[in-house]
Amino acid sequence: MDLDGNVVVVTGGTRGVGAGVADAFLRAGATVVICARRPPDRKAPPGRPAPPDRPALADGSVPPDLLDPPVPADRLALPDSPAPADGSVPLDPPATADGSVPSGRPGSADARPLGAEFVPLDLRDPDAVEAFFADVVARYGRLDTLVNNAGGTPHRLLAEAGPARHARVIELNLIAPLTASLAAYPHLRAARGSLVMIGSVSGGRASPGTAAYGAAKAGVESLARSMAVEWAPEVRVNTVVPGMVRTELSALHYGDEDGVAAVGRTVPLGRLAEPAEIGEAAVFLASRRAGYISGASLLVHGGGERPAFLGAATADHRAPSPSRAESPESPVPAGRSADADHGTRPADKEK
Repeated sequence: MDLDGNVVVVTGGTRGVGAGVADAFLRAGATVVICARRPPDRKAPPGRPAPPDRPALADGSVPPDLLDPPVPADRLALPDSPAPADGSVPLDPPATADGSVPSGRPGSADARPLGAEFVPLDLRDPDAVEAFFADVVARYGRLDTLVNNAGGTPHRLLAEAGPARHARVIELNLIAPLTASLAAYPHLRAARGSLVMIGSVSGGRASPGTAAYGAAKAGVESLARSMAVEWAPEVRVNTVVPGMVRTELSALHYGDEDGVAAVGRTVPLGRLAEPAEIGEAAVFLASRRAGYISGASLLVHGGGERPAFLGAATADHRAPSPSRAESPESPVPAGRSADADHGTRPADKEK
């Protein structure tokens, strides 16, 4: 999908799912600006666990720095790439000795988007958010797409924290996307652009240990549907709803490679998603090919989750094989109607 000339902002696009989204837009030809509180050079090395108060989410997304202070200005630059006066950080890697630019690894869990620009931003500060979008448009001339990806939460049972803690999770995962969307709206309207929310399957099912996060993600989907009505026809609004995603922090929840593979086998497609696959879904929704899609939620979860009761049931829930199925010429057994449920005994239907 050709997005040459498009300007895209990805919030929280420095790692995990966000990095996959940013990289997908770059590969589609877009100019990408990513914003987050932490720059990409502070990513933990592989194998190093996150701090205890910031574990990865069960769905593989990377948690926010809920309690961390803002990043000092003198720590924003990438190695060999000093920060410009405006605080932004170009993410182009330094050239090698022969003048070539090292290639990234699109789609890998630890890939960093190459060619994007990083700007430090606290999405909970409405004035800073408005100034950020005004600056993006002033420098690039337009804004075609906003991807609200930033968010997350530590694992914490409801009764283990007070309401203020849970309110901060909702603030980051619901209020911050609303804040960014409102600030971006006039610029998206001018470009007749699109807005893509990154939701979560946690918003549509029970989410023990991350209840406030699940509630916020449910709110994000509802918010997107309302925006799609209020802001039409100038701005299209949709939600990508990922399931479990393999990121650089997956091992914190699933263990070693064997554990990750075992968890992947619980998904109908047999594996976890890669960040790039979430990114490709976001690119599609932002592209002209999705020009008549608005107010939609696109599930990217590999088929979802096999219902737990099937593992406990003693009934045979396999699809009937030809040898087990009744042929069309066979008479209907006595006591059973022609439209009876497949595999259901008459006695069971009478209970």
